[in-house]
Amino acid sequence: MKKIELLSPAKNLEIGIAAINHGADAVYIGGPSFGAREKVGNSIEDIEALCRHAALFDAKVYVTMNTLLFDNELDQARKLAYDCWNAGVDALIVQDMALLNMDDMPPIALHASTQCHNIEAEKVKFLEDVGFSQVVLARELSIDEIKDIRSKTSVPLEYFIHGALCVSYSGQCYLSHVIGGRSANRGACAQPCRLAWNLENKDGKRLISNRHLLSLRDLNNSKNIEELIDAGISSFKIEGRLKDIDYVKNVTAYYRNKIDEVIAKRDDLCRSSRGESNPTFYPAPEKSFSRGFTDYFIHGRQKYIDAPYSPKSMGEYLGTIEKVKNKSITIRTGKELHNGDGLCFLDRENNLLGFNVNAVAENKTRSLSQTITSNTDISMATRFKIEGSKIFRNHDNVWEKELEKSNGNRKIKISLRFTDTEDGFALSAKLYNEDSEYVTTNISIEKEVAINTEKALDNIKSKLSQWGDTEFSVEEIDVDFEDNGQQSTDNRYRCLSLSKAELGTSTSTVTEESQIAYFIRASVLGEMKKDLVEKLKSYLVEKHRNERETFVRPETNAIFPKDNLSYLGNVINKKSREFYERHGVEIIEDGLEKLHSNEETVVMTTKHCVRYANNICCKEIGKPAESLYLFNEKGRFRLDFDCRNCCMKVIKEK
Repeated sequence: MKKIELLSPAKNLEIGIAAINHGADAVYIGGPSFGAREKVGNSIEDIEALCRHAALFDAKVYVTMNTLLFDNELDQARKLAYDCWNAGVDALIVQDMALLNMDDMPPIALHASTQCHNIEAEKVKFLEDVGFSQVVLARELSIDEIKDIRSKTSVPLEYFIHGALCVSYSGQCYLSHVIGGRSANRGACAQPCRLAWNLENKDGKRLISNRHLLSLRDLNNSKNIEELIDAGISSFKIEGRLKDIDYVKNVTAYYRNKIDEVIAKRDDLCRSSRGESNPTFYPAPEKSFSRGFTDYFIHGRQKYIDAPYSPKSMGEYLGTIEKVKNKSITIRTGKELHNGDGLCFLDRENNLLGFNVNAVAENKTRSLSQTITSNTDISMATRFKIEGSKIFRNHDNVWEKELEKSNGNRKIKISLRFTDTEDGFALSAKLYNEDSEYVTTNISIEKEVAINTEKALDNIKSKLSQWGDTEFSVEEIDVDFEDNGQQSTDNRYRCLSLSKAELGTSTSTVTEESQIAYFIRASVLGEMKKDLVEKLKSYLVEKHRNERETFVRPETNAIFPKDNLSYLGNVINKKSREFYERHGVEIIEDGLEKLHSNEETVVMTTKHCVRYANNICCKEIGKPAESLYLFNEKGRFRLDFDCRNCCMKVIKEK
């Protein structure tokens, strides 16, 4: 069966554990250095703790080492790779090919980051041939392009399913670097694409003023999961290593449900980890940070993929503003509002305004309208004539309190077997409905035959079925007691098998064969369960570690799809250069971080087209696609339009 992976982000240990508990099959997290988010590094000790927790559920931990490396950083990168392997990490997500060309590397699996610019089947096939065990595809790919890649490769394919969108092809954006020396390929992007820009033509005529022309909505592919699976995707990635714990809980739980719905109706799919989560809130991605949603280019080019008016979160759509009077606002909405909610709207000039709800008036008319009072005198809203404007909720006070309390309550199903031994009792557990070994704990204690057999068995059943806040839940219990000469000479035994449904009953049926039961104190059973929990955890962690996929450098003559690499190849160290030379590349320029060029430079390549988004596409208006210019206080850049390939280039002129 095809294993489907839900991959969630983790800013830190706490968020990583929350992601696992709310249904993630894997998490990706930054290490102490070399991650593409330089502000969210984590210690090896925290990563090891996360690995141990994830391993209980056979979930994986991937560490991001997806920045470009200078020569003087290679030894440090090698050491970090060893530290990750020894900590239990399942794979490294990498961009720099030096890591495939360094001697004395640990056998840790490598995933090709989306920073590698994975947009064509030939490139993905090459990455597969040189040893990558998973490839993260570009967000810009359509279903048909993914199908083409799948038809020519067999490596597992990973694809972003939700979260913030980089407007440029990943790995091909240098805008932050040329503006302020903060390289996206080195994990230091300053996100200039989220700033407001002005647009003018070559003659200096202002076309658009003060709009976030490069800022995109957030990705949401929840409606396309099954189609993506059939196209070849096996790992679904949520963006967000800068996001807080509430965001990760909510979005992970939401996609867990969506993916499970697809798996449940098909017999060719299964989850890639174990354990069922039971969050105590209703997952709703529109209630977490978002700039509005798009599924981007998955079904081809479409309007309204951008968020030109604000890079801030709008939240969930509520309805429209009907009436404004001082601090009182009447909203037409079918959703319930709460004291403390945060609301926002765009005025008639498309400025984002917001306020908090102080009180919600009782609705006596049973209409869709609700009247609230705000914490601010918004009579100024009258000047902007906001009546009729759409209104959104970016903070749901009641829902977020429920979200905050949720721990995911992820449980692993187990089968128990309780037996007597010559000098006491043994309690064993194995994974329910899985081919796994029994893990056993023993206790030496004097055995006391119960006077009331049925009551004693019910007591054992009741105590063994209670596992509290551990990671385990009991699906079935087998109780096997040998007579051992206690009551008869034919050594007949008592065997009681209980299913999950029967665990909740108050009595147990004693068969005709039942000859004996023992009185066992609750404290004894509690001690045995406590010891068994620790042994089970150790067993599952070691089992997962021993089954990790490993990287073995293949003996291959694979030829890189191109025989020359410009600065867009992102080569800034000798080991990476040697790697490409060994695979047939003849001409290799230094990467921009090392080149320091003052020549005309393409600093961004994007499928988002400013012309198309603003209804001045040359194909639509029937005019040649002349260059336009973006500018603000950070700089001035030329926009060139490749209409044949339907993409836009942002260019720093000399």
